[in-house]
Amino acid sequence: MATTAVPAKIAQRAAKLRTDLDAHNYRYYVEDTPAVSDAEYDSLFRELEAIERDYPALATPDSPTQRVGGQPATEFDPVTHRVPMLSLNNAFADEEAEAFDRRVRTALGVERVDYAVEPKFDGLAVSLVYEQGHFTLGATRGDGYTGENVTANLTTVRAIPMRLPAAAPPLLEVRGEVLMLKRDFAALNAAQGSAGEKTFVNPRNAAAGALRQLDSTITASRRLAFFAYGVGAVDWGDVTPPATQDALLKLLTALRLPIASQRSVVRGLEGLLGYYRAIGGKRDNLPFQIDGVVYKVNQFEHQERLGFVSRAPRFALAHKFPAEELPTEVLAINVQVGRTGALTPVARLKPVFVGGVTVVSATLHNEDEVRRKDVRVGDTVIVRRAGDVIPEVVRVLPESRQPNAPQFVLPKRCPECGSKVVRLPDEAIARCSGGLVCPAQRKQALLHFASRRALDIEGLGDKLVDQLVDAGLVHTPADIYKLDVAALAALDRMADKSAANVVAAINKSRATTLARFIYALGIRHVGETTAADLARHFGTLDTLLAADEHALLEVRDVGPVLVQSILQFLAEAHNRKVIADLRSAGVHWTETAPRKALAGKLSGLTFVLTGTLPTLARDDAKALIEEQGGKVAGSVSKKTSYLVAGADPGSKLDKAGELGVPVLDEQQLKAMVTDGRIK
Repeated sequence: MATTAVPAKIAQRAAKLRTDLDAHNYRYYVEDTPAVSDAEYDSLFRELEAIERDYPALATPDSPTQRVGGQPATEFDPVTHRVPMLSLNNAFADEEAEAFDRRVRTALGVERVDYAVEPKFDGLAVSLVYEQGHFTLGATRGDGYTGENVTANLTTVRAIPMRLPAAAPPLLEVRGEVLMLKRDFAALNAAQGSAGEKTFVNPRNAAAGALRQLDSTITASRRLAFFAYGVGAVDWGDVTPPATQDALLKLLTALRLPIASQRSVVRGLEGLLGYYRAIGGKRDNLPFQIDGVVYKVNQFEHQERLGFVSRAPRFALAHKFPAEELPTEVLAINVQVGRTGALTPVARLKPVFVGGVTVVSATLHNEDEVRRKDVRVGDTVIVRRAGDVIPEVVRVLPESRQPNAPQFVLPKRCPECGSKVVRLPDEAIARCSGGLVCPAQRKQALLHFASRRALDIEGLGDKLVDQLVDAGLVHTPADIYKLDVAALAALDRMADKSAANVVAAINKSRATTLARFIYALGIRHVGETTAADLARHFGTLDTLLAADEHALLEVRDVGPVLVQSILQFLAEAHNRKVIADLRSAGVHWTETAPRKALAGKLSGLTFVLTGTLPTLARDDAKALIEEQGGKVAGSVSKKTSYLVAGADPGSKLDKAGELGVPVLDEQQLKAMVTDGRIK
């Protein structure tokens, strides 16, 4: 029974249990030298749980008992990294490592360089923030600048200390990798298989799935490991900053953070390549998966002098191992249709275990690639996992080919919907032309049709579209206008009010513009600007539908490739029928008389918009420019006539300054529209 006062002996016992359990976790998960049996550990753990249950004040956030996960989250909040988590440049050959060493020596003006070297883990990069020695924030790498807050999940990783020793800096952001050890991966898959559940492809996928669970109790049920390899933002306080990467890793080790024991310090190119080959020879026997090694200039002073290029440091390099290659048999060549209509030949293979994964299929990319490699059904081929991730067919062993084995021929009709397969000039990819009716493209077509810049049907997002398609309620965009409140409310997580809101948005979308309607059709290469040009030029949909190649080429900025894309889309009877069905459903717009050219005060000028204008929304400013014959581009280039800048303009203003592009404010833009000149 809980009481408000905590007896001194109980508090002392809880403190000792926490200390002992932390020590056992460190010895088990970091040093791999457990000092007690699992049963003894469990007994201590249950004792601490009982004390904290009876005396809740003793249940501190960093207690070992808090590593079992908590309430499921609804989403991961974004986290902006104080110091960007940049990626490394890759090397795949000794010559590239030699070039790296040469660049470093030349830049530093020295004959030989000391390098800190370590395994390149095949896991997920994360950031751990410790404030006053306490773990307060954990995040994924994300795009290097913004990651996801996975603090609750990282708390369940027992290799990650919740508290650092007193010698820790006041603020320490630790960078490292979360992964799953080979033994734990094997045990997880064995358990999944015994339970009749799906097994995981490889340790990296299993670790990624565990770390990104919204329910941290699931993360806690999977044994994840962690290894630190660097730091981000640091306030050293009274701690003397280390001068080298090697010294930094020794400091992190002293702070009881796990570091790969396979790290070392070597001299010069000979040391780099020697380490690369030594680790490569031990790769299969390591407790974790790696896909290469990492070289870092050891001296931090030298690292600062070398600096960065683009999104990668000049002082570091990832030297990847060659992809593993093994022979297997091609059982069939199937054709998959992607969400954008792309047809991709896929080799179905006799199962082969390559690079830690059982491979049963490999992409052949496109028809030209199949012909170049001359892959045929029945062939024995060499398969590898490119970058240890994507399976690919490297080459055919011609001596194994059966007599009269037929060449692969890409189908002329889409295997999903029967629409004509087309291939535009200068494109390697063949595509299904039945964009509005093809089942493989259905969800993508519907989402595009309902998107904000198309028909703008609020509430018709990914999850609802998935349900509508899976339930067979919607096959083409025209079916959207047959939906009612009763049909929507019957779907999962759709209350009557939500259903009514979606129906209201659908009804509202019936009144649109011709430009939006053309864009909503999802014709390949027809973006918002081209759709607006087509609408202005032809004035009516029927005029556009009747246009031939010559008529389309008269439209501003419409070239032969775009013309072929439009004609092939409109030549498909299925697409024409959907357009007719949409009009029958009441989708309408104001039409104008066709005009062959648009003359205006801004004709021939290209504008770029940036920042927040005082009175014009971005779309309104764009429409104003286009109504006067101007063109709006997304980025500043030498072809930009003017940059229109509002508040908080961002990097586009800097780029305009570099290129000498004139900058206008909103008032000056309006003056050009009114008077044809800048006031």
